[in-house]
Amino acid sequence: MENQSRISEFFLRGISEFPGQQQLLFGIFLCMYLITVAGNVLIILAIGSDPHLHTPMYFFLANLSFVDMGLISSTVTKMLVNVQTKHHTISYTGCLTQMYFFLMFGDLDSFFLAVMAYDRYVAICHPLHYSAIMSPRVCILLLALCWVLTNVVALTHTLLMAQLSFCVAGEIAHFFCDLTPVLKLSCSDAHVNEWTVIALGGTVLIVPFVCIAISYIRIVSAILRVRAPGGGNKAFSTCSSHLCVVCVFYGTLFSVYLCSPSVSSEEKDIAAALPCTRW
Repeated sequence: MENQSRISEFFLRGISEFPGQQQLLFGIFLCMYLITVAGNVLIILAIGSDPHLHTPMYFFLANLSFVDMGLISSTVTKMLVNVQTKHHTISYTGCLTQMYFFLMFGDLDSFFLAVMAYDRYVAICHPLHYSAIMSPRVCILLLALCWVLTNVVALTHTLLMAQLSFCVAGEIAHFFCDLTPVLKLSCSDAHVNEWTVIALGGTVLIVPFVCIAISYIRIVSAILRVRAPGGGNKAFSTCSSHLCVVCVFYGTLFSVYLCSPSVSSEEKDIAAALPCTRW
């Protein structure tokens, strides 16, 4: 058995195994990547340049846009390079690095969506105390807490992965180094890693989702009590875009993992990863 120090690279299968589709996929993903990055850059510039947008809601939106750019760049850029160069490999160190940044930015997405839901809850349910509750100091603390927690989670997974042994440089059934596909290549005992994935992964997804659900239950309850004409519509319009992102993000994940058992685990991993890259 070769240990992990002898493994220099892995082979990334990609999205399609058919050579004729590679250039088509390259063009589609490149256009989507450039549009996504350009859109998020424009959001950040617009928020930063307009003093009227210097509010907690837009502060978190700007940070979410930055995270989206980091998330898509940590996965899609390597895939585009591999397709263009026809060299579908990634180094061992590069694989762990990509895994770390994908986990960090992906978890940040989930946490930021929860924080933004809380912000909308405070704005709608406690409007008179909004400035005091969502003060600049509180916003910075929430932002720092999200970054610290997600870095701890990502670092834990990455360090545990670095302890595993790989008998051969195998093929990763994915277009980037995700946790589950890489774990399947290990020839050492990975029970600790698997339980960590279940524990931390479940916590990172379920806890923010529960917080979002509770926030919107309270928001809907408050909106239904509004008696002023058009007051409910105005209140709901402030969080409709956020609610759409939440539905797409969590709805796709839940639909993928609750789909028919005939769908292979590799197909589920890829299908779940595509919405997480936040096109």
